[in-house]
Amino acid sequence: MRSPAHWFTPPERPGRTARLLSPLGLFYARSTARRLASGPAWRAPVPVICVGNLNAGGTGKTPTVLALVAHLHRMGREPAILSSGHGGGRLGPLRVDPRRHTSAQVGDEPLLAADFAPTWIACDRVEGARALLSADREGKPPFDCIVMDDGFQDPSLAKDISIVVVDAVRGFGNGLCIPAGPLREPVATGLERAELLLSIGPRNAQDRFATLWGKSINLPHLRGDLQPLKTGMEWAGARLLAFAGIGHPGKFFAALRELGAELVRCEAFEDHQPFTQGLLTRLEREASLRGAQLVTTEKDAVRLPQEFRRKVLTLPVRLNVADISALDAALTRVGLRQG
Repeated sequence: MRSPAHWFTPPERPGRTARLLSPLGLFYARSTARRLASGPAWRAPVPVICVGNLNAGGTGKTPTVLALVAHLHRMGREPAILSSGHGGGRLGPLRVDPRRHTSAQVGDEPLLAADFAPTWIACDRVEGARALLSADREGKPPFDCIVMDDGFQDPSLAKDISIVVVDAVRGFGNGLCIPAGPLREPVATGLERAELLLSIGPRNAQDRFATLWGKSINLPHLRGDLQPLKTGMEWAGARLLAFAGIGHPGKFFAALRELGAELVRCEAFEDHQPFTQGLLTRLEREASLRGAQLVTTEKDAVRLPQEFRRKVLTLPVRLNVADISALDAALTRVGLRQG
């Protein structure tokens, strides 16, 4: 679903719709608090690092998971990724195999993540953690940490480090809980349980975010930005028809324009939206008529049928965090030192 406009009015001036819905938002917040009060049901024998958010919708969790996994690999660690498999039809526990599984089975984010580290999906996160820790590694070292994609509001599996990710452009919206605003729980409540806050966006957005929300931030605050990965593709002057079904498609279109691409049209879809054959045929026909090349995101590309994927360019992006000293300190605290 697309985020309602009333979610992102200024926090000091929530709109009329947000004010009318605020009692329901309070009820939602209390429901989350009651669920979290049950406490963790199980603690894994290895550190669990949760990459979550307070907002509903895309904040940059997947790029954060991939960047964290890459950092752990550089440290000589052996991480595994655990996801709920949102958008897929399998309940798990199941190891994701990009050669056999489709996004309709396991979800697009786990399918993308599986190219970076062994990835399991499970609607029951405890069962997923147990499954991956008991998996046959075929002579490889055992996993020494779990990176959990989402699940910050799921109390079933104890977390050793929780990283809350927020889009610096949108921030925490109007500061209210669903359905009055975008939050799954109040900002102060959520940040109190986290070890690190990571805001993702360009410098001007980071400055605005700090101005709006700085008084609520009482934990180490990392700042990152998504940068296009250099692949040798010359984007400047490329005539493109861009499409994306992610949390905030506009960021993808803006990135292409910043690279100098000519976008003949942009089409935004719902996050995780399946691409039907009819829809893809329409996009291909329109691109041909306009003399343009189709382009999409990495996450969208894994939802494309294999035979169609070769017709579409992708713009891969990677998270860059200027100062990760607070992250390294948290990893050291839970025993994940340089291997």
